Amino acid sequence: MSTAAPSAPVVEFYFDPICPWCWMTSRWVREVSSVRGFDVVWKPISLAIINEGVDAGDHAEAQVQGKRMGQIAVRAEREGGSAAVGALYTAFGERIHPGGRRDYDAIIDEAVAAVPGLPAEVRAAADDADDAQLRENTRHALEIAGPDVGVPIISVDGVAFFGPVVTPAPTGADALTLWDGITAAASVPGFYELKRGRTAGPQF
Repeated sequence: MSTAAPSAPVVEFYFDPICPWCWMTSRWVREVSSVRGFDVVWKPISLAIINEGVDAGDHAEAQVQGKRMGQIAVRAEREGGSAAVGALYTAFGERIHPGGRRDYDAIIDEAVAAVPGLPAEVRAAADDADDAQLRENTRHALEIAGPDVGVPIISVDGVAFFGPVVTPAPTGADALTLWDGITAAASVPGFYELKRGRTAGPQF
């Protein structure tokens, strides 16, 4: 009988910084990863790209700003790897979601400055016309999770799914219970959807 410890899962988290539901799910995943001892590969994608050609209504400006921050996250990955992306996402999210701020240029400046070792020059990527890598991230996320999804998308050992959408972010034993249940369900090849009507807004 083997006594080797089980290997850590390969977990990728695809996010748009502007989405409050994605933010709460990311805090849940971060807590689970700290307890279970696995790393999370943070991957920016864009709701603005997903919804191109669709009238985003009141969400249009927020999606543009999410794409700008996603562009910076792409650049941050080149400079400092996934850890820098995760730290930058945390810095963005703390200001936007529980912080309730909408002064996006100031948020960007503060968030970049808050990540140790991240050069200030990455901020310029916000308005870079070259969005090829962000588009590729988005394309890949939709390819592995299937059509008609948004953010977050999580991939665990190559099995990808949209969600969960949850509020507030579970902690402690509840966080682990949800992780085990979600990943078990997602591991079944024919399992596609489980949903109930949402009756509460984001609770940070």
